[in-house]
Amino acid sequence: MVRLPRLVPKATVAVVVSLVAVLVASPVAAGGMSAEQALAARYAPVVRLVAYRGDCKPGESFVPIDVDLLFGDPTVALRGPWGGGDLVTVGPTAMELGKGLYEYHLDFPGNALSPGCSYVNWQRRLVAGQQPVVYAHVATDPGFPGKLALQYWFFYVFNDWNNLHEGDWEMIQLDFDASTPAQALELEPVQVGYSQHEGAERATWGANKLEIVDGTHPVVHPAAGSHANFYGEALYLGASGSEGVGCDDTRGPSFDVLPIVKTIPSDAAGARAEFPWIAFEGRWGELRPAFFNGPTGPNLKEQWTEPIRWSESWRARSYTVPTGSAFGPTATGFFCGAIGSGSSALVRFVHRPLAFALAVAAFVLLAIIGIKRATWRPTAPLRLASRRTWGQILSASARMYTERFLLFVGIGVVLIPVSLIVALLQALLLHATSIFGVQTFGQNNGIVALIGLAAGIALTLLGLGLVEAVTARALVEIDEGRSINPIHAYRLALRSIPALFGALLVATLVVALLASSIYAIPIGIWVAGRWALIAPAIELERASAWRGLRRSSHLVRGRWLKVASLIVVGGGLVLLVGPLLGVLLILGTGAPFWLVNLLAGVVYAVAMPFVALTTAYAYFDTRVRDELAPTQAAATLPAEIDLGV
Repeated sequence: MVRLPRLVPKATVAVVVSLVAVLVASPVAAGGMSAEQALAARYAPVVRLVAYRGDCKPGESFVPIDVDLLFGDPTVALRGPWGGGDLVTVGPTAMELGKGLYEYHLDFPGNALSPGCSYVNWQRRLVAGQQPVVYAHVATDPGFPGKLALQYWFFYVFNDWNNLHEGDWEMIQLDFDASTPAQALELEPVQVGYSQHEGAERATWGANKLEIVDGTHPVVHPAAGSHANFYGEALYLGASGSEGVGCDDTRGPSFDVLPIVKTIPSDAAGARAEFPWIAFEGRWGELRPAFFNGPTGPNLKEQWTEPIRWSESWRARSYTVPTGSAFGPTATGFFCGAIGSGSSALVRFVHRPLAFALAVAAFVLLAIIGIKRATWRPTAPLRLASRRTWGQILSASARMYTERFLLFVGIGVVLIPVSLIVALLQALLLHATSIFGVQTFGQNNGIVALIGLAAGIALTLLGLGLVEAVTARALVEIDEGRSINPIHAYRLALRSIPALFGALLVATLVVALLASSIYAIPIGIWVAGRWALIAPAIELERASAWRGLRRSSHLVRGRWLKVASLIVVGGGLVLLVGPLLGVLLILGTGAPFWLVNLLAGVVYAVAMPFVALTTAYAYFDTRVRDELAPTQAAATLPAEIDLGV
């Protein structure tokens, strides 16, 4: 298998494809080629593959393979259409597939719904010492005389996307205003189409988005796992009626391959004689429910016989997904993550429906029991120095937030300029292409990138901690009956900034260090919970950084589960509101992704004070319980009811 390192692809690829171009133009070489073969060789694609990111051997990826490697291999089975263990033969030949075999299935070693590394490892064994292959096909369309299509078909052993399945056929197509391959050799293509799930994206020949090596070789970017073909390196929104919705990733690290071109004759009889398997009417992968089924081959696709008609449905563009945002979690990031989680859940449901249904039912039941058993009333948000149950803390926070909405929105707005500063800093240091959707490219200096990341984290934490401290101070002023506004609240909290920043920095470093080891992650979670009340403790008790850490740890002691769960639930609600709004905009409108992420981020910023309110009420609850503990432990307690005995 030929691999060209992504770090030096342009020079190396250019040299190789130049040699190919010379050979195609050579009278000797041309004399031994048909016009179809010469046309296919001239426009052979450069395939830029994303390096494998799983737990298997580094640098491995699914590559377009020679399907002849499947035939006669004892690890491949041919199964009939009857269901169950309908084994027909082991190691089927191309001639056997050439019989048609409607709705038969090839079956590869592995479990498509639980792939692990099995398909990557099997491919490594299968292609050892072999080069990647692409199948060229020149096709005309009876409905469009004077036009011709040149297709390149890629076969991958596994599709690792939302619709996990064995086998994957993808393709690109070049359209010519020519009647014959010989005429097409004298012309340039009119347009190009790259297959993406059920459709394709078009580009005119020479368009800026289309990279062409040595004047004739288009560069195609198959997405990791799905192998949908794109024109550049980015995160894209992919959609299909039968395959679902998800995110296609073509970002590096990547490497280039120059597949060997095998040309399937346009004459049907000649194609079957030279490539018998092209007549196969079954599926190139194991039988599975719904869209986990193996795909049909090129000969059963619309574009095989009506390529120009098919090209009329091509899309003009693909929608890129911003990979970062200046304002908290992005709607698109949440969308991609939710789709991935939903896909995994669907796989588990299909694979083990009973176990999955029982697990979901148990989770829902526990959630219902927890909600019903929690005490939510009274919701009185004032008289801060009071003990409150778990539910009362959330309800009091919600009531205070809605009753003083403008005050707390004003407090949360400070996160917007902080986030803008972070985004601008990263744009300067990391050469980002967008402020509202930070996307980086190229080879950046590692130290510079680390500085940018560290500065961004520090500023973000300071912003969040400051909102918590100011919110706690505003609550006290309200409880005392004094007038307060966002500017006044920030002025009152200014003295706490040095201690607050120091405590947050220590907490971040310690938790990050613990989280870097899988064995220490539980300890990191426990420590993070113990330090959840740093901001209100430092602001309201005028504590130093070190004393604030100790004070928070003391207050949470014995109440860790209550405090930690409150912060998680409150934070989860805030983190979900903005992205959920963004997802609704993605699905229901044509708003650009940068605007969707901007709106979702603004919602996140103004909703963050709800988390701060939850934290503050948790602080007051733990402080009151801590200071009343000696009284509660007295030997004599006052009677609260008359027993009547």
